[in-house]
Amino acid sequence: MTAPAAPAPVQLTHRQVLTVLSGLLLGMFLAALDQTIVSTAMRTIADELDGQTAQAWVTTSYLIASTITTPLYGKLSDQYGRKPFYLFAIGVFVLGSVLCGTAQSIYELAAYRAVQGVGAGGLMSLAFAIVGDLVSPRERGRYQGWFMAVFGTSSVLGPVIGGAFAGQASILGIDGWRWIFYINVPIGLAALLVVMRTLHLPKRVNEHRIDFLGAGLLTSAVVPLLLVAEKGRDWGWGSGLTVGLLVLSLASLIAFIAWERRMGPEAILPLRMFSSSIFSITSMTALLVGAGMFGGLVVLPLYLQIVKGSSPTEAGLQLIPLMVGIILTSGISGKVMSRTGRYKWFPVGGIAMMFIALMLMSTLTVDTPVPQTMSYMVLMGAGLGLSMQTLVISVQNAMPPRDMGVATSSVTFFRSMGGTFGAALSLAVLFGSLAGNIQERAVRAGLPQDVVDRFSTATALNDTSIIATLPEAVRRVVLEGFADSMTTVFFVVGLLLVPAFVLAVLVKEIPLRASGGLAAAHEDADAEARAETAESASAVVV
Repeated sequence: MTAPAAPAPVQLTHRQVLTVLSGLLLGMFLAALDQTIVSTAMRTIADELDGQTAQAWVTTSYLIASTITTPLYGKLSDQYGRKPFYLFAIGVFVLGSVLCGTAQSIYELAAYRAVQGVGAGGLMSLAFAIVGDLVSPRERGRYQGWFMAVFGTSSVLGPVIGGAFAGQASILGIDGWRWIFYINVPIGLAALLVVMRTLHLPKRVNEHRIDFLGAGLLTSAVVPLLLVAEKGRDWGWGSGLTVGLLVLSLASLIAFIAWERRMGPEAILPLRMFSSSIFSITSMTALLVGAGMFGGLVVLPLYLQIVKGSSPTEAGLQLIPLMVGIILTSGISGKVMSRTGRYKWFPVGGIAMMFIALMLMSTLTVDTPVPQTMSYMVLMGAGLGLSMQTLVISVQNAMPPRDMGVATSSVTFFRSMGGTFGAALSLAVLFGSLAGNIQERAVRAGLPQDVVDRFSTATALNDTSIIATLPEAVRRVVLEGFADSMTTVFFVVGLLLVPAFVLAVLVKEIPLRASGGLAAAHEDADAEARAETAESASAVVV
C-alpha cells in the first residue's frame, strides 16, 4: 500500500514570509491584547452593567474557552489544513468582539467573552504552527521573535488602552468602555484580508475521524479545574462544590486517557507524543513557566497601582521595560539559533533570569523607587524572551512534521493551563494573607485594635479606591500590608520556576532541522515511498 502523499513543500522568500507574518501577527495581537485590555477597565464595565460581584465570570469564560479549544485547533488543522481554521478563529474572535460591545448585562458580556475565547484559542497556537510549516526550525527563531515582541507590546498597550477608553464617558456617542471590544474589529478584518491573500498552503485530502468524544472528555477534565482555580477561593477550597468539581475532573481525565489510547493516531491529543521525553518534559516546563510568568504578571500591575499609586495608564507605561526585555532577548536568541542551530540553554538561562527577577520583586516595599522596580522588569522580560519561543521550537523540532499543529497547540495549552493556575495561586496568596498582614502592620504601628479590625476586613480589601481617603497613618499601614502580601506572591510563584529550571536542563537537544514542516513532511513521504519501492523490487527479484 502506498503511503499518502505529503503536501508539496512551500518555499517562500524572506520577504514573502514577512508578508504572511504580518497577518499572523495581527491575529496574535488581537488575542494577546484582549488578555490585558479588559483588566484595567473591568471596574468601570462592572459598574455600568451592575455586576461587580459577577465580574470574575467575564475573565473566566474567556480563559476557559480559549484554553480548551487550543488543542482542538491544533489537531483539526493537522488533519484538514491550517488556513481555514485560522480564518475561522479570526472570524469568531471578531464576531465575539462585536457581541461584547453590545452587552447589556454582566452575564451577557461573560457569554460573549466565551465566544471571543473560542476564536482566541486558535489565534496563538495556529500562528506558531503556520510558521513551523513554512520555516525551518533553525530559521524559526528569527520570525517567532516577532511574536514575542507582539506579546510584550500587547502586555503594555492593553492596560494603557483599556484605561484610556474606560476613562471616557462616550466616544462618538458610544460608551467609552465598549470601544475596548470594537477596536478589535478593524484589526481583525485587516488580519483576515492579509491571511486570505498571502497564505497559500496545500490542501490536505486525507480522510480522518473527528475525535468528538475525546474533545468532550478533555473539556470536562479541564473546565472544572479552571473553575476551581478561578473561584475556589470564593467557594471555599474544601466546599462540596469544589470537591465535586475536582472529582469530576479526575474521572474525566481517566476516561480521556483510556479513550485516547483507543483512538490511537486519530486522538485529539495522541498519547504516543508523550512517549517522547522532549515533548513530555517540555510540556511540563511550559506549564510551570506559564504559572510563574502569569502569577507574577498578575500582581505586578496591582503593585504599581495600589502600592505606588499609579493610574492604570501610568502603570501600563511603567511596564515598558518588560517589553524591552522580551524584544531584546527574543531577537538575539533567534539570530543565534539561526547561526548555530543550538537552543537548549536559552530556556535554561531564561528561566533562571525569571527566577532571579521574581526573587528581587519579593523584596519590594512601599518605599522602593519605581525605577528600581522597572529594572527588575527588564530582567523578567529578558527571561520570557529567552524561554517562551524556544520551548515551542524545541517541541516542533522533535515531533514528526505531521504533528506540527497538535504539538504546537499542546505546548500552548499547557502554558495556558499553567498561567491560569499561576494567576489563581497569586490571587489566593494575595487576598488570603492580606488581612493578617494589615493587622500585623497595624499592631507594629500602635494603632488601636478597632482601627485594625475595621481596615483589615472592610471595603479597603475590595475597593482599593478607599485607601486614598484614609488618614495617613492608617493608609501607610494598609499599603504596607498590600506590599507584604504581594512580595509573598512573587516569592511563592518564583519557587515554581525551580523545578522548571531542572526540567529545562534535562531536555535533550536535537540539532535543528534545516527544512520547514511541510518540506520535512514531503521529504519523509519521499523516503517512505522509496523504501516501499525498494522493498517491492526486492520481492520481485526473490
